[in-house]
Amino acid sequence: MDIDQSITLRLKNSNQSHLLSYWDQLDHEQRAILLRDINSIDLERITKAFDEIKDQLIETSTDKNEHGETIDQLMEPIPEHLTGSVDKTSKEQLETYRREGLKAIAEGSVCVLLLAGGQGTRLGVDYPKGMYDVGLPSKKSLYHIQAERIRRLEQLANEEFNTKKATIPWFIMTSEHTRQSTEDYFIEHDYFGLKPQNIILFEQHTLPALDFQGKILLDDKHKLTKAADGNGGLYRALKTRGMLSEMEKRDIKYVHVYCVDNILVRVADPVFIGFCLDKKAECAAKVVKKTFPDEAVGVICKVRDHFQVVEYSEISEKTAQKTKSDDSGDLLFNAGNICNHFFTFDFLRDVCQNHENKLCFHIAKKKIPSIGTDGKRINKPTEINGIKLEKFVFDVFSCAKKFFVWEARRDDEFSPLKNGSGTKDTAVTCRRDLMLQHVRWLQAAGAILPPNTSKQIILY
Repeated sequence: MDIDQSITLRLKNSNQSHLLSYWDQLDHEQRAILLRDINSIDLERITKAFDEIKDQLIETSTDKNEHGETIDQLMEPIPEHLTGSVDKTSKEQLETYRREGLKAIAEGSVCVLLLAGGQGTRLGVDYPKGMYDVGLPSKKSLYHIQAERIRRLEQLANEEFNTKKATIPWFIMTSEHTRQSTEDYFIEHDYFGLKPQNIILFEQHTLPALDFQGKILLDDKHKLTKAADGNGGLYRALKTRGMLSEMEKRDIKYVHVYCVDNILVRVADPVFIGFCLDKKAECAAKVVKKTFPDEAVGVICKVRDHFQVVEYSEISEKTAQKTKSDDSGDLLFNAGNICNHFFTFDFLRDVCQNHENKLCFHIAKKKIPSIGTDGKRINKPTEINGIKLEKFVFDVFSCAKKFFVWEARRDDEFSPLKNGSGTKDTAVTCRRDLMLQHVRWLQAAGAILPPNTSKQIILY
């Protein structure tokens, strides 16, 4: 098999000619695989992306921009009139929000979009994180719990508004590593009682991994090293996988986006949706207060009159410890990002069609198994040897003209599953937080609990 000269020229112009270094050692099938890999990527886009992120390779939180300013000097808290809080809202107003959100669900106007591309590697398993069993008596996985919450919301909306139209389509963005396992899992469990046509799986794209000179790494002599393009790859995938058309066909008006690993997530939360509808928001974020100044969580703020998330690693200790001028004692930058967002469909479509290609790339420095300079594969690199290009779901906040923030209670709505045992954000902490929530529910309903049972109660 000969190489098309146009491919050779493209590789040369993109400084990627090394991808053909082992061509003479490959058999016919391997050559076909390599050419298919090369043809599947936009080399010009990768070159442009690397040029844009080169400065990030050496940037730190104390670096200054072209105006001599640090990110700390540019950060401003979200104005009060653009925020709401469950703790500062009356019961009557919360009920109004809840009913308004539930009405939108009853009308079939709401869908949920789950970001589920991650595997449970840090949990010690090689299957999708959504399939993980945190050790509940029922053995229910994260997928199972979320499916039941969707079913219950549909029931509540139908009952409250005397209709049968309440349907919450569940769009699930997987990766190449989680797609098949997720699909098989839902089939095996009969879609947890949901209608199969209302669970729509689609796959995010991948991008090649690069070394620090911008050269694409080889996973094998005939394969490129690729990785998922981050949760911000959502926007490209929605456009190219036909999901925007699917939402439009279903007459979706509002989209709730969330991450798979939060066991307390309120899927299609009617209160949050109702708040957003009341404010006529086109984009909004649910947040929780930071527990301490240097907590490893990004904060939502304004930078140069645009809304964005500033990662904890970019914030100096001095800025992180600033408090509000009132008597609350709250941190000035306190809106902890939990990957829980509201979009109108019109805003989401506009982002996908007109802004996705302008969103900046971020880099993740990694130890990436790949072919070394000697032609041998390094399965377990001892040092960081490359970068993965990612986009973040929250990068579209800057595109919003009507952006709002809703502050939820952490103990009611946020307990992530991130790590294996022996640290924080584990299956143990998820079980604990869910049990304590159920205790609060029982006590609020008038239950009198025996002593020493508060950590042993679980409702499912």
